[in-house]
Amino acid sequence: MKAIKANVTKGLQVGSWVPTCDNSGAKILKVFAVKRAKTVKRRTPGCGVGDLVMASVKSGKPDMRKKVVFAIIVRQKKEYKRPDGTRVKFEDNAAVVLKDDKGNPKGTIFKGPVAKEAASRWPAVAKIANTLI
Repeated sequence: MKAIKANVTKGLQVGSWVPTCDNSGAKILKVFAVKRAKTVKRRTPGCGVGDLVMASVKSGKPDMRKKVVFAIIVRQKKEYKRPDGTRVKFEDNAAVVLKDDKGNPKGTIFKGPVAKEAASRWPAVAKIANTLI
């Protein structure tokens, strides 16, 4: 996992339900932990584009349901600022399910665009993404 230069606003938080944009078999995830999150004591951590989260699968194929998976947030509705001054926001929130915490995606096809910040931090996700914004 590489560092990103953008000042990504934490648009999602623990407890958020996030749809997936891949063909892993999961449809909706519930975020219950944000890995490598630094925050104040007793504050629930937030997550944004490019963050690694742990989530439980709430709906999808029967073999995927009720499983705990690692996921990466690839789109968020809340706008964030890039170093060149542009502000980026997407029309929906989306995540990608991983095989392991190293960053290898479980699915082989991603629907919709992937944020440039998530692609630069996770090269295996960038390899499969068809559109980078």
